[in-house]
Amino acid sequence: MKRRRWLAAALLPAVLLAAGCAQAPRASTPEALAGRLAVQVEAFNDSPARSFSAAFELQGTAERGSLQLTSPLGTVLARARWLPGEARLQTSQGETLGASLDALSERMLGESMPLAALIEWLHGRPWTGAPVQRLPDGFEQLGWRIDLSRFGEGVLVAQRPQLPVIGVRARLDQAP
Repeated sequence: MKRRRWLAAALLPAVLLAAGCAQAPRASTPEALAGRLAVQVEAFNDSPARSFSAAFELQGTAERGSLQLTSPLGTVLARARWLPGEARLQTSQGETLGASLDALSERMLGESMPLAALIEWLHGRPWTGAPVQRLPDGFEQLGWRIDLSRFGEGVLVAQRPQLPVIGVRARLDQAP
């Protein structure tokens, strides 16, 4: 169970969460993104620090879409699909269902991750489902600080200071 939780902790945030082999740039539309994603979780209680990186292809919005995570060697690590009222995550361990992306993350990780919000953050904008506080170089939302200071270069950094501290760094194949 602990191994499955660690695997889920690595894969699900990466749902959104990619470093790896270079890939040919893909066309970026308001509803399609591709790039590399890296997630770091600091050690907390009896859980060691862990990190994960993968290439990602995101289609859709926070309400409806799909995400594929790929290893540096091109192996599909996970596929997620969601629509109102349902989210599915497929890995080599099988399929997991949830009522939403956030519910799925809570079930897999033991805590809720704002995956629907992260999808909007990857587009450089706040999620419309929660209050936002604007900052000179980004914004804060849902307890996360979103740094957009290098977003014009295709780089987004999101940090959650609450324990366990989580950092997400995304590099889009094509800058917005």
